[in-house]
Amino acid sequence: MPVNMPRGKSPFPTVTDMPTSSLLLTYIKLTLMAIFWGGTFIAGRSLAGELPPLCAAFLRFLIASAALLILTLAQHRHLPRLKGNQILPILLLGLTGITSYNICFFKGLELIEAGRAAVIIANNPVMIAIFATILLGEKLTAVKASGIAISVCGAILVITQGNPVELVTHGIGRGELLIFGCVASWVAYSLIGRITLRGLSPLLAVTYSSLAGTAMLFPAALSQRLLSGLPEYPLSAWGWLAFLGLFGTVVAFIWYYQGIQRIGPIRAGQFINLVPASGVVLAWLILDEPLTGSLASGLLLVLVGIYLTNRQSRTATDRN
Repeated sequence: MPVNMPRGKSPFPTVTDMPTSSLLLTYIKLTLMAIFWGGTFIAGRSLAGELPPLCAAFLRFLIASAALLILTLAQHRHLPRLKGNQILPILLLGLTGITSYNICFFKGLELIEAGRAAVIIANNPVMIAIFATILLGEKLTAVKASGIAISVCGAILVITQGNPVELVTHGIGRGELLIFGCVASWVAYSLIGRITLRGLSPLLAVTYSSLAGTAMLFPAALSQRLLSGLPEYPLSAWGWLAFLGLFGTVVAFIWYYQGIQRIGPIRAGQFINLVPASGVVLAWLILDEPLTGSLASGLLLVLVGIYLTNRQSRTATDRN
């Protein structure tokens, strides 16, 4: 927040201060961002039969890192050096948000449908709220607690395909556990970033963590015949990898941060709620996955839970 800003005034422009055309463009970009992030589940599921999961994860972020590096150099004319106390957090961000998340993501999508994975991962904000309360001492209101409970019920409906008794009798499948690994990885990534990287811009934090995660994924990808398998990958696989690296990672992140700058984090963050819905709809349209009653009901509960979990997070400095 600027030093001379009156107390209680938002550091972000109000939507009434923005030209209608600029505001509309921002909303369009944020909607497309949510669709791109929903599309990552379709891409991951489509790649499941085309190339090994560790190779897919590495190549996605090799493409993304190259694009992020170009953007960073264009903005700064050089790659700013990290301070000594930023190196370990960057490595941890690369390990959690890039390496661990994407190993679980691609391996999980080999085993379960894209739509189900999208709804499970939609619990990210809920899990972040839980662990921010436990580890960072953030206040957990009754409304937030209700949202968490509703969202968890929605996830259980999706995991058990409408039969919660299955959770007790048969447990959770390996695919679902791997997708929950994505959730755990993203929670760690978010909390580490919130605690330790206040001195880096979003672009630099994403660029450095992407570079670190890509380097960590390289040995794992080599173990799955990365180099010898490259000539065998079909053109469709490269198309999905390009979508994941450029649109699902670089463009979506940039538009998200632009949205935060222009309309504030609360309004921009609400568009993330469209991600699971777009993932389910795209899986139905592109992959012909069934849109079952349990999936639709679970999705609705998760969306309601996300809304309730986040609606009380608005503060005086965030309001627009």
